[in-house]
Amino acid sequence: MKPSSKKNKNLFFPYFLLFLQPVFMASNLIVARGGVEFVPPISLAFWRWTTVFALLIPFFYKPILIKIKSFKKEFFKLFFLGTTGCGICGAFPFIAGQTTTVVNMAVIYTSSPIFIILLSSFIYKEKINLIQILGLILCLFGVFSIISKGDISILSSLQFTVGDIWMLGAAISWALYSIYLLNWKSKFDLLTRFVLIAMFGSISLFPFYLLEEFQRQSTNFDFNFLFWVIFAAIFPAIIAFTLYAKVQKYLGASITGFTLYLFTVYGAFYGLIFFGETLEYYHLIGAFLVFIGIYLAKKN
Repeated sequence: MKPSSKKNKNLFFPYFLLFLQPVFMASNLIVARGGVEFVPPISLAFWRWTTVFALLIPFFYKPILIKIKSFKKEFFKLFFLGTTGCGICGAFPFIAGQTTTVVNMAVIYTSSPIFIILLSSFIYKEKINLIQILGLILCLFGVFSIISKGDISILSSLQFTVGDIWMLGAAISWALYSIYLLNWKSKFDLLTRFVLIAMFGSISLFPFYLLEEFQRQSTNFDFNFLFWVIFAAIFPAIIAFTLYAKVQKYLGASITGFTLYLFTVYGAFYGLIFFGETLEYYHLIGAFLVFIGIYLAKKN
């Protein structure tokens, strides 16, 4: 076998995973639109991460016990990551799904790299060049075109769809989570850390779950509850995260970032197939501006 063909064969599997991972990641949008019809949003988020932790802890408790001192030292870091990455990013999309579309959620969430750059500049004083500034502006215009449905009067009168704002909050929270994760050297490997982050995500949601349960909407622990919680725990959480870690290992962080673009495409597809949504002109304009904006903003 020629060296070039062997190299191509070796790269096939990583790139296959690159295209496969967003299939599972974007399925979270199915939960956000479909699951909240049967399970209250915060309850769904709380039980999802509780289930993730319960399913994985039997396989990861030993390395946690061995490094119990590291766990104590990293307690507050893990709690912050659990709150931003699983708590807020777990609940906000489910709340958003009650009032907005899958397509809107997909495009808005794709803007998170822009907030990573903005927040990194603010928190870590990272410099931004003119090309990146142009990318930031284009991306924000893209997000606002989605939120305003292409109507500038909605922006001027601040008459937004509430779900779009919740989703924007999720994108910003994911940016905070990503920044902290990238700049934190943990004693735990990636998957063990994921189990601990899931645990703290569940803990951070617990008081809000109780508030929702007793003050707003109680949970029916029936078949629909079991189906959506298990679906949310396995497909867009455990499988999506494991595949993301594998892709990052094989292809590096930069190429792995392309899963976010595919996330938008698959999300739009799910919206069309499962919920009968339609692609409007402002979705196409917004997605184009977001993609171009992210491309420019990521250039050094």
